[in-house]
Amino acid sequence: MPRVPILMPQLGESIAEATIVALTIAEQDEVSADDEIMEVETQKSVMAITSAFHGRVVAITAQLGESYPVGSVLGYLEVSEEEAQRAGALAEHATSGERLAENSAQPAAHSANARVQPTVKTLPVPAGARGATYLSPRMRARMDELDISAADLAGIPGSGAAGRVTVDDFEEFMAKLEEKKMTPASPMRIAVADSMRRSWSRPLATVGSPVPLDRLLAHRETTEQKPGPALYVVRAVGLALAQNTAIAGRLIGSRIVHPDSIDIGFAVEAGDGVLVPVIREVDRKPLTSLVAAYDELVELAHSRRLPEHAVEPGIATVSNFGTFGIAWATPIPLPEQNLIVGLGAARKAPMWDEQRETWVPVNEAEITVSFDHRILDGGAAGRLLAHITALLQAPETL
Repeated sequence: MPRVPILMPQLGESIAEATIVALTIAEQDEVSADDEIMEVETQKSVMAITSAFHGRVVAITAQLGESYPVGSVLGYLEVSEEEAQRAGALAEHATSGERLAENSAQPAAHSANARVQPTVKTLPVPAGARGATYLSPRMRARMDELDISAADLAGIPGSGAAGRVTVDDFEEFMAKLEEKKMTPASPMRIAVADSMRRSWSRPLATVGSPVPLDRLLAHRETTEQKPGPALYVVRAVGLALAQNTAIAGRLIGSRIVHPDSIDIGFAVEAGDGVLVPVIREVDRKPLTSLVAAYDELVELAHSRRLPEHAVEPGIATVSNFGTFGIAWATPIPLPEQNLIVGLGAARKAPMWDEQRETWVPVNEAEITVSFDHRILDGGAAGRLLAHITALLQAPETL
């Protein structure tokens, strides 16, 4: 009977490879189309791989703990002639032009060190930003060999001209590192580091302002769904950006690219990193209708099982750093965004009551807007912040 390979699928627009973390099948098992056959871990989440065909598992070539590029052969199914023909028809439309179905009994060899290459129809591999300082070709070659970025050299005192780090400085630094205690960084931590390096290549600034939360907290008690303060901010940010999509756009060359949809993400701590699930079309959905989706995405983020539609980039992010007791912070926007709104910890503060002409205690938190200064200036960022805080003072309109 013919065989078809089990391939590593494209698991997301920016995902180039994944690591096998669990096998839910064994050789000689019968599987149906859409049956779960293994779990893989990407930089963003843990996902299930399902069988594309009905058949019998005759070989599993994937190894637990190994990473495989998209399109790699993970095993083989023995299938009917009809399924083999369907596989061949699918192969004719594949971008690589290679056949999916084959009769060969020999599994294709897989190199654990194979480099991931973009496909013809784009497989975006996240760029490893190397920093802006001058590095000699020899130095760059040595750094590439050891997978070291320019940001990693910040602590090395250079002995070269104008304090430049030489190859000898670098080799001495690396030799001393071997004497230190070291642990491997997780894929998520490496992904966050790469994202922050690329974000910091832009001029970033932050503005902030205190906002009373008493009306928001009172409104929350009147609703059955009990949305959290961060979700109020998500909705307020969505409404504010819908009024002027240019401030949520991206500067590409000499043009500002406006977003197609007001999709807002929110930061969730997951393991030793941060995930940013996204709620779509926030400006079109009332607050009460967002609660169930928000709560579900928080749970999925904690288990790193976010669906693909929830990890596609939004246009801005809300970071509730107040959950860690932080009053004020300057979070960094994601590389594909130019805005991140932060919410600090609530605390009692005095506020002047004009009508009663006296100071009254209120629950107050700091709201910050960190932004790409190429898109926004301080005045525009201040007006955006004022719009968001005004919306939070009228929670019944959200």
